[in-house]
Amino acid sequence: MEYSKYLFQTCAQFIILCVAVLNSEELVFDDGGWSSGSEVRIRDEGHCNIDVLDGSSLSYQLFMERFAFQRPVILRGLTNNTRFRSSCSRSSLLQDYGDRTVRLSTANTHSYKKVDVSFRTYVDVFLRPQSVDALGNDTLYFFGDNNFTEWEGLFDQYEPPPYILPQTSGAYSFGIAGPGTGVPFHWHGPGYSEVIYGRKRWFLYPPHKEPHFHPNHTTLSWVMNTYPYLPLEEAPLECTIRPGEILYFPDRWWHATLNLDTSVFISTFLG
Repeated sequence: MEYSKYLFQTCAQFIILCVAVLNSEELVFDDGGWSSGSEVRIRDEGHCNIDVLDGSSLSYQLFMERFAFQRPVILRGLTNNTRFRSSCSRSSLLQDYGDRTVRLSTANTHSYKKVDVSFRTYVDVFLRPQSVDALGNDTLYFFGDNNFTEWEGLFDQYEPPPYILPQTSGAYSFGIAGPGTGVPFHWHGPGYSEVIYGRKRWFLYPPHKEPHFHPNHTTLSWVMNTYPYLPLEEAPLECTIRPGEILYFPDRWWHATLNLDTSVFISTFLG
């Protein structure tokens, strides 16, 4: 009864963006055990105005000429991470890493607050839907800050995208987050992001076009309160990526993310 009351309140905060799903035929996919039978999921995937290509049809030369330094692209079938995906199921990660310490970060563009908890505590206590009125400083997010030595066994199973920019090497950042969570707009060097479970909606702007946002407001708040009223000339590039799809973003591109489900994801930063 208490859980049903909590679920109703959370959905009310999402207004029209979320739906309580119980054996729904609309959003049926392998969730790796990360979703309960009645989890809140965000319905609206938005539209997609980013190129989506079959990875087998994109040569390295074409990638460098058209995308590496110019614009984002989404690639399908570029790698096969079936083994890694299996290792990222809820039961597997809790069994192998449940007692390991993870470092959580606040979802604030300019905040450096960190909180250390066990991975099991994060999953049991912090991995929950985001309310629309929560501030970034109050949102603890597991992404990046992985102890590479402790997680090396998992990362060794990951097949990264094969296209590396000249004079760069890849560094992994692994994360798990609940529906409605995400990082607000920020920028850094180029990289890839792959969804393992769930769906993740991306919003991007080129370096010269800084978006209007509050650094302590969440992406969910921006989507509900700012995004619908943007003039056409301020509209972002955007798309929702699903398991097996990889987004590439060039250097210094502004980007924000919104997890539509409980999502497991990994990024390869090129530096």
